[in-house]
Amino acid sequence: MNDEPKSPAEMKELRLHRKRTQEVEGIKAMAEIAASDIAIRKRTEKLRALRLAKEAEDLANPPEPKAKPKAKAKVAKKADVK
Repeated sequence: MNDEPKSPAEMKELRLHRKRTQEVEGIKAMAEIAASDIAIRKRTEKLRALRLAKEAEDLANPPEPKAKPKAKAKVAKKADVK
């Protein structure tokens, strides 16, 4: 780095260059954010459509209830009476 003092005109030029660079980077960042937002919305819409289609299919074709196993008959124990 150059440690010699800069003139006010050079300092002003550096500030302007830095400001322009920041503006360009800001515009690029906002464009990236907007693009990712659009992509998220498209994915969400697709997943919602898939979910709704699956729910509609499940309502139209409900699964058959599972047969409950019969409980074994309990044998009563006889108490020894004396």
